[in-house]
This record gives sequence, C-alpha cells and structure tokens, in this order.
Amino acid sequence: MGKIDVKGFEIGFYAQNEDDYICITDIAKYKNRDSTDDLIRNWLRNRNTIEFLGVWEQLNNSNFNPVEFDGIKKQAGLNSFTLTPKQWIERTGAIGIISRAGRYGGTYAHKDIAFEFASWISVEFKLYLIKEFQRLKEEERKQLGWDIRRNLAKINYHIHTDAIKENLIPKELSKEQVNLVYATEADVLNMALFGMTAKQWRDANRDKKGNIRDYADISQLVCLSNLENLNAHFINEAIPQNERLVRLNKIAIHQMKLLIEEHGVKKLGRNK
Repeated sequence: MGKIDVKGFEIGFYAQNEDDYICITDIAKYKNRDSTDDLIRNWLRNRNTIEFLGVWEQLNNSNFNPVEFDGIKKQAGLNSFTLTPKQWIERTGAIGIISRAGRYGGTYAHKDIAFEFASWISVEFKLYLIKEFQRLKEEERKQLGWDIRRNLAKINYHIHTDAIKENLIPKELSKEQVNLVYATEADVLNMALFGMTAKQWRDANRDKKGNIRDYADISQLVCLSNLENLNAHFINEAIPQNERLVRLNKIAIHQMKLLIEEHGVKKLGRNK
C-alpha cells in the first residue's frame, strides 16, 4: 500500500497481480470530501461509464458475466437506475473495481479505470494524477535497476569470500582473525576501485549511514562485480595480494573509462 500526493490530496494505491489499483475514493475527495460514495455511484449510473467498464472487463477478465452486463447497460442512464461498486462486482464478476474494508478501505480501481474516473471528476486533476503516478513508476524502475546491481555485487562477494576461505585462511584461526582477513580482502577491492579503505571512507563520511558500496553508482557496481570475480580467480592462482591490487586497479581504471566514456552508462548517485 502506497500513497502519492496530487495537488495536496493523498491518493492511495497498491499492486495486485502485477497491476496497479488506485483509490478512487481518494480521487473523489478532490471534488467533495464528504460525498465520495455518492460521487462514485453517480459515475456508475452513467451509460458511458458502464460501456467503458464493460469493454475493459471483456478485454481483461475471462470470467466477466456478459449477460448481467447487458442487463445493467440497458438500465444505465434511466432516472430509476442506481448501482454501487459492490453490486457491479457481485453481479458481473468484475475485477477492474475492488471494494476494500479496514484501515485502508475504500473503492479502488485498476489504473486504466481510475484515470477515467479522475477525468470525470476533473480533467486537470487527471493530468496531475497521471504525471505523478508516472514519476513514481519511473523512480521504482530506477530503484529496481540499482537493487539488481547491488544484489549482483553481493552474490559475487560470496564467491569472492569462498575463494578467500579456501586459499588464504589457514585452519584453526580464531573468528577475529578470519574476519580480519575478509576485511583486508574487501579493502583490496575498495582500494582498487574507490582509492580508499572502508575505514577511510567512514572516517571521511561520519554523517552518512551504510558503507562505501551503498553510495556507489551503477557504473561502479558493474565494475565491482567484475573485480570480485577477477580477484577470486587471482586468489585461486596464488597471486600475492599486493600484485593483485595493482592488477585490479589497472582493470578498474580501464573498465570505468569504458563504462562512462564509451558506453555512456548513466550514474544513479545514492545521495542520502
């Protein structure tokens, strides 16, 4: 469950089966905070609304009841015709509109339908809603891209530490000694790519949370993944640490130049 701010109004939304549903009860508040249910029922009485909902369900819902829909469509627009979201759902098996109870209760609609309702409420509000929702989705895509690369770096780090355990850690070492070796090898990568150890970064950035790798951009995370694999290979080849550091630093310089200058990989800085 999330919320976005649209012209000073909080609009709730949530994802279900990879589809986004937006709270049209919150959208209705833009027109009248005290009569949101009445506004939604009035919208559902409209023949154009019923036709739109029917087409949407036929395109997206294999269990939609066309017989009930035809009966509702014939009555739509008559003075005596009334319809609530719950009645629409129960009679037709609709999935585009959902009624929720509880803390985050209200009437929710698939984003296609929610944008249509917003247009009925206010064309201006609809445009602001679409713009804000698209901005949110773009931020989510950027975050997903960063998380994938961050997780890739973490997975490769396990490969890296396995090579350290097999080749650099003698048996019967204390836990403190083992941790020290891991930290030292991690700093080989930090020095090769960032030019400083983890402690040096922490000392220079006492106001920041996390570690040096949490503030890496996409180019650096891609390079770091490659360095971890290469260092694991160098360790297996019994190459001394100081020699590995020199090699990794040269590789890091070369790869970063390719990533940034030739391929134009965009940075996603982790400003916190």
